[in-house]
Amino acid sequence: MRRTYRICVGIVGTLVLAAGIIAIPYPGPGWLIVFAGLAILASEFEWAQRVLHYARGKYDAWTDWLGRQSLLVRLTVLAATGLVVMATLYLLNAFYLVAGWVGLEEWTWLQSPFF
Repeated sequence: MRRTYRICVGIVGTLVLAAGIIAIPYPGPGWLIVFAGLAILASEFEWAQRVLHYARGKYDAWTDWLGRQSLLVRLTVLAATGLVVMATLYLLNAFYLVAGWVGLEEWTWLQSPFF
């Protein structure tokens, strides 16, 4: 019974962690989801506890560093994050999908090369 519980915790924790990693560059609680996944895993696995502690430290260090930077650096980080989001939406064909909703199907340059 204990092994089954550990396997279930491992599966749920891994799924939550993966969802968080995917959500990191997007507006919303990406890092919160990552930490939640690690916390689920840490309830049963010692290695996850160490990773959770390490990740929290690095996250805090990053936010402290970013807070000390000039407005230009913070805006550059924001712009880079925005570019990652826009590129992902393009590659997932979101722009062409929305163009179809508003009658702009002829704008084929919005279409992803993968779809």
